[in-house]
Amino acid sequence: MKKWLISASVVMALASGATQAVVGNPEDGKVKGAACAACHGADGNSPNPAWPKLAGQHPEYIQKQLMDFKAGVRKDPLMSAQAALLATPQDVANVAAYFSSQQQAPGQIKPEVVTLGEQIFRGGNLANGVPACAGCHGSTGMGNPLAKFPRISGQHADYLTKALKDFRVGTRANDLNGMMRGVVAHMSDAEIETVAQYLQGLAD
Repeated sequence: MKKWLISASVVMALASGATQAVVGNPEDGKVKGAACAACHGADGNSPNPAWPKLAGQHPEYIQKQLMDFKAGVRKDPLMSAQAALLATPQDVANVAAYFSSQQQAPGQIKPEVVTLGEQIFRGGNLANGVPACAGCHGSTGMGNPLAKFPRISGQHADYLTKALKDFRVGTRANDLNGMMRGVVAHMSDAEIETVAQYLQGLAD
């Protein structure tokens, strides 16, 4: 309960003090983001499960990640180089607007992970202090654009698994106040992989 109240307080603070995001132009973003298609797909549905789907993701979240890559706050040799090609915040906003406007392709779920994956997503694991993913990402995994909590429903399980493990070991540390690192600190590999598989097939 305490963790839920902390999360809610963070969201309310963001709502009252957040700066206005740059508004992007999808048509300009389609042109500027053409190079992104090689990994993420022309419509933002990555053909490689190791790379995230951008289609249908909140533009605010995409903007934040690209700016973090540009600033070196989030590190990846390939993405850092690609983000550097976006010269201005408007370029970043345009690319984000384009991919956000695309329709996410549905993912598949393995029937054997539904029960445990849903349990972790909706209720967490009280025994080891893992909070419910739905507390921040919503009951359908659609996230919270104001708080820059991403859509995770329908995302590739391989990508989600890597992202969660990166947060757990600290190689990714661009989460607000270490929230994601705190969430996954006590998650086992099996829990991470199971909830990732569940989310891959979760529809909005």
